[in-house]
Amino acid sequence: MRLRSFALAVLAVVAVGWTAVGAAQEIRFFRIGTGGTAGTYYPVGGLIANAISNPPGSRPCDKGGSCGVPGLVAMVQSSNGSVENVEQIGAGTFELALSQADIAYWAYHGTGLFADKGAITGLRVIANLYPESLHVVVRRDAGIKGVAELKGKRVSLGERGSGTLVDAKAVLAAYGLDESDVVPEYLPPGAASLAMSEGKLDAFVFVAGYPVTAISELAKNVDIELLPVAGPEADELAAFYPFFTTSVIPAGVYNGIGEVPTISIGAQLLVSADIDEETVYDITRALWHESTRQLFDRGHAKARVIRLETALDGVAVPLHPGAERYYEEAKAEAAKAAEEAKAAE
Repeated sequence: MRLRSFALAVLAVVAVGWTAVGAAQEIRFFRIGTGGTAGTYYPVGGLIANAISNPPGSRPCDKGGSCGVPGLVAMVQSSNGSVENVEQIGAGTFELALSQADIAYWAYHGTGLFADKGAITGLRVIANLYPESLHVVVRRDAGIKGVAELKGKRVSLGERGSGTLVDAKAVLAAYGLDESDVVPEYLPPGAASLAMSEGKLDAFVFVAGYPVTAISELAKNVDIELLPVAGPEADELAAFYPFFTTSVIPAGVYNGIGEVPTISIGAQLLVSADIDEETVYDITRALWHESTRQLFDRGHAKARVIRLETALDGVAVPLHPGAERYYEEAKAEAAKAAEEAKAAE
């Protein structure tokens, strides 16, 4: 509530400051639901907000200024993550949000986690962004070598309302465990990291694009390990849930930790179906503008792997018509360029 009150206060001040310059141009404020500040959604959401924003009075794009949507001001808001984000898009609180692909799929179809909550049919996709990896972090001195050994241990499974909690339960089930087999906590990654450093947790689960700030900082001060999610259990998860894929967290991502096999899932940028086609077309175009590429490459490590080539990977919720139009045009332009290149040979 404090964050939201602060955001509203900022919006009020900014709106007053821009009244004069925006007299001839409508100012629109978009809220982007992200995640906890110690995770990956929050900083990546901030980069996206910068990319698509173009406040009145900004320098022109071709003169080194903003290349976002004219008159649009996007602001990130922290949240509990994917589940809250899709619910808040449905409620009209967020115009845009980041979400795991599985949560978006279940929410739109009213299945899985949302079987009792009802479908959120107002969800639309703008783009698949990057793969998120499931991290199972343990204290090295706890002597835990595998997920099955979490039984009876103090384990944070992620915040209530988060995609992490959903996926943590799925992983426990693959290893023959459920929530009641551990001593569960429901903490965001920053709080989980602090609790582990104080000896109050044996393990915690978090799904995010690596490197995760909270885990990186923890690894500097505490000897930790990442448990592997591999073998028949990982294969079973990937076969049963089409949005899971087997992957690895490379060696050296976190201090003192080698390569770790795990599972991953796509992070997607969602938008409300109520947003008009032209605005979403402009947002999508700004997302893939060459200036945004530079912004992403200088920003968070996970933003560097956000690519147009993978923008439609794992998309199981309808594209917004504005985004779909952009991709159709981009495909046509790419085909035309290929033909011209071939003719020039």
